[in-house]
Amino acid sequence: MSWHWMSSVRLRATAAATLVVALALGTAALVLVMVLRGTLESSADAEAAKKAAAAIPFAETMPVEAAKPSGVTKPSGVTEPARTTVPAEPLMIKQGKLYARVGDPDILITKEQGGTMDTWAVPGEYAVAGVKVATAAGPAMLWGRASLEGAEEALRTLYGALLPGVPALLAVVAAMTWFSVGRALGPVAAIRTKVADITARDLHQRVPVPHSKDEIARLATTVNGTLDRLETAVERHKRFVADAAHELRSPIATLRARLELAEPSELTTEALADVERLQTLAADLLMLAKLDAGEPLRTAELDLGQVAAEASLRARRRPEVRVELDIEPDVVMKGSSAHLDRLVTNLADNAVRHAASTVRVRVGAEKGQAVLEVRDDGPGIPRNQREAVFDRFTRLDEARARDAGGAGLGLSIARDIALLHEGSLVYGGSGFVARFPLWDG
Repeated sequence: MSWHWMSSVRLRATAAATLVVALALGTAALVLVMVLRGTLESSADAEAAKKAAAAIPFAETMPVEAAKPSGVTKPSGVTEPARTTVPAEPLMIKQGKLYARVGDPDILITKEQGGTMDTWAVPGEYAVAGVKVATAAGPAMLWGRASLEGAEEALRTLYGALLPGVPALLAVVAAMTWFSVGRALGPVAAIRTKVADITARDLHQRVPVPHSKDEIARLATTVNGTLDRLETAVERHKRFVADAAHELRSPIATLRARLELAEPSELTTEALADVERLQTLAADLLMLAKLDAGEPLRTAELDLGQVAAEASLRARRRPEVRVELDIEPDVVMKGSSAHLDRLVTNLADNAVRHAASTVRVRVGAEKGQAVLEVRDDGPGIPRNQREAVFDRFTRLDEARARDAGGAGLGLSIARDIALLHEGSLVYGGSGFVARFPLWDG
């Protein structure tokens, strides 16, 4: 079974489904990360504000300077406060800003005009919240901080789950889509294969109809309905051709007999030639009708060389063309003597009509096959038309008068006869070559 067409549909469906899921998962992951980050940062901000609020009572009773460390200048305007029992560090001047610490390292007090130190609350590592308080030294800002390490750890855990998880999920989606589309297209492949096998000789065949009762089942039903109508039309056509050819034979034979009995003249001679062509055409049409009808052959063991020799002798002759025979003995095959005689006659007639001086008919055995070759020394057939000559009513010498050749049915009949004998007929460069299975009985 050829999977080229079906695989392209599967590939497009799989790619589309995977892309849609990838976009959805990417959007969902981005939103999840942003929401989680915002939630964790809000929680850290709330925790920092909670710490600052809890330290307000300590900040309001905090001494201005419990002890003056060496190397630190007491800011002007700061007076000695009353002793308090709240543990605290002294106010300090650093980088022109007033700082003080209480016992909790996550609490910091600065002047109202000041800000937090980057070394105390590194941006990105801590969340900070501030509140105004009144201390013994005057208005100040009370700051609380909360570590963002927990939030970063949670985000790292999320990244660790998303980075391998999203590609793995996409792979699962692609595999399931590929499998599902393949199963869905399986009946389509069966329908296509069956339709490709149906020829004009077996239009009675029908494509399988799946039990799914979906669009594919309706497609199969439609195809079968089309085949029904096609079979009916072809049968009518075959009957018409057979009936017409059969009915024409009697009046044509009567007309020929009357012309032959008439007074000889140039007119009667031309009329007899036309009647002969009509007889040949009627015989060809009748043969085609029988071949198309698929009538069983009456086969027997026969010598292909003998059949070819006798048929070649009956071929139409031209005075300037000689027919040479190269016949191997005992090339035995199974077939219909009448049909094979017609095949050789048609090929020999065609060769004599186009030869310059010589037609050569050869019969031999090669590689378990009976081979018949009919070659001539004529101009040959162009490479791009070597298959077209087997079409019905096809002639490549349209420039010549129609009565100079046949009706374009001889080669078509010859190939149909070859196929009917499980053989083949092709044009091989300088002539036609037919091959048949040798009789092995």
